Amino acid sequence: MPYPAFPSPTDSRPPAAVARHCWEVTRQHSRTFSLGSRFFPAGQREAVWAVYAACRAGDDSVDECHGDEAKQALAAWWARVQAAFAGRPGPHPIDTALAWAVSHWPIPLAAFEELHEGLRMDLEGYHYRDLDDLTLYCRRVAGVVGFMIAPICGYDGGERTLARALRLGQAMQLTNILRDVGEDLERGRVYLPETLLREYGVTRAVLEAGTVTPGYRALMRHLSALARAWYAEGRAGIPCLRGRARIGVQAAARAYEGILDDLARGDFDNFRRRAHVSGPRKLLMLPQAWWEVRGAPP
Repeated sequence: MPYPAFPSPTDSRPPAAVARHCWEVTRQHSRTFSLGSRFFPAGQREAVWAVYAACRAGDDSVDECHGDEAKQALAAWWARVQAAFAGRPGPHPIDTALAWAVSHWPIPLAAFEELHEGLRMDLEGYHYRDLDDLTLYCRRVAGVVGFMIAPICGYDGGERTLARALRLGQAMQLTNILRDVGEDLERGRVYLPETLLREYGVTRAVLEAGTVTPGYRALMRHLSALARAWYAEGRAGIPCLRGRARIGVQAAARAYEGILDDLARGDFDNFRRRAHVSGPRKLLMLPQAWWEVRGAPP
């Protein structure tokens, strides 16, 4: 689906308190995303925070509630998003910020609709039979964020660039899944595909015991390699983004991929430790990110 790249209305800003709220949500929940957002020009930066905060609100509606309460919370979130797109935001700062962002950039409602479907997969306890199921989930809950961010940056290359933005978001979500296997089990969720679990001899009992077997390590290597292939495909589209926002996206992508490095250093024990990239290490990645996109046109 084509989403045109509009020029950035940097002379327009949301109310300061609204922007500050969305920034705090972004900073508290994703240090990597918040670091990357710092490179976006004024105006674009606040729009990125609004998008992240709106997505986060949907995610929280599923993760922080249970049963019928979660269903009602997700339905309420989706109604809020639709109202913001219609120019009738509720009083919440996130709603106000999202309405402002979509009035200035061609952020597609269809992307939020896919996100809604992905969150319903969590809510309904979706069973991941194979890699296609996992790929679909990664598309819906994170890949489509690329469709939301690319119009804010402005981009060249049409559908090819959007496909790569989608792939980058999928890579980040797969990284989240590999990092959070233990935490997800505590919520009763297993995203690892059943076909791969069987192939590598990993049973539900092994997962619940938190046992890092040779087969489990091999499974983690398999999925880490897939995530890295998705990162490589996604990064190829970053030079097609316009302006210095591409540095922010590149920095976030490199930092997120670094989680896979830390996971491997921890011998793929994602039951007792949470793989991460420290703040200093992220800062050290910035010169590399700049160098990798320096030749792209402004």
